[in-house]
Amino acid sequence: MKRFERLGQIRRLDPVADALEIYRLSAAFEFPWDYTRALELALYRTYAVPSIGRLLARTAELTERTQKRYDDTALLLDTVVEYGFAAEEGRTAIRRINQMHRSYDISDDDMRYVLSTFVVVPRRWIDAYGWRRLSRHEVVAATEYYRTLGRHMGIPGIPETYDEFETLLDAYEREHFRWDEQSRSVSDATLDLMVSWYPRPLAPLLRTATLALFDEHLLRAFRYTQPGAATTEFVRRAVRARGRLVRLLPPRRSPHFARQNWEIKGYPDGYRVADLGTRPVPGLRGCPVRHGDTSAADTVE
Repeated sequence: MKRFERLGQIRRLDPVADALEIYRLSAAFEFPWDYTRALELALYRTYAVPSIGRLLARTAELTERTQKRYDDTALLLDTVVEYGFAAEEGRTAIRRINQMHRSYDISDDDMRYVLSTFVVVPRRWIDAYGWRRLSRHEVVAATEYYRTLGRHMGIPGIPETYDEFETLLDAYEREHFRWDEQSRSVSDATLDLMVSWYPRPLAPLLRTATLALFDEHLLRAFRYTQPGAATTEFVRRAVRARGRLVRLLPPRRSPHFARQNWEIKGYPDGYRVADLGTRPVPGLRGCPVRHGDTSAADTVE
């Protein structure tokens, strides 16, 4: 198979009717590493919205059981990609996702925003760092894939196009990204997890490198010190160089799914999809931030 042969295959498919197949080809064959990193960043951005970050802090899932929460989130989302919406495994994953979300009073606005991060952040990441940019077919298919996932989750008012998702994400972040101490604790726990995957002496360097991939708006929301311009440029150039190297390699011949990621640490003996995810925290249902209440947290300046 030649390097761009699979892209030709994608372009011969219908981006709406064949959205799942195209998304699977893109995420599991063309860009598995990039989609993993981009979806990590997508979920990370949601912490900067206090109504999301505070709830995650109060459940303690991301501060006390960070590896398990990381594993379960990645495995549940990718189960749908691997098996599809109609298969028993896919239906079970969506059922668990819905059971978790329905345990809390999460606003429709927050749900739509989280969905928009899954659509927009991977496209932006791959266009910046991937071995090629996403084709229009892939963008439309990814949009349709997540629209379908959103419908299965019962999210109302889902945007219809990529451009609408992008407009929603940018506007929501301008309005809602704010400093919050509990959100910062979730962010710190996630950063600690990511650097823990590597030898301990590398931790400070890896933490700085991760922050160098954040945009200024996200850094301000968490009140992280922005890495220097030279450091930021070096890290971003290094990630782009990885993409150029991948372009020279033979195309992947077998799919790579999240369950194959070495970062998934919690299930060395396997897992059942029905057992993944969180269970309700007794006495915790309501969102800890009143939606639309800007007094609950400081505005990002």
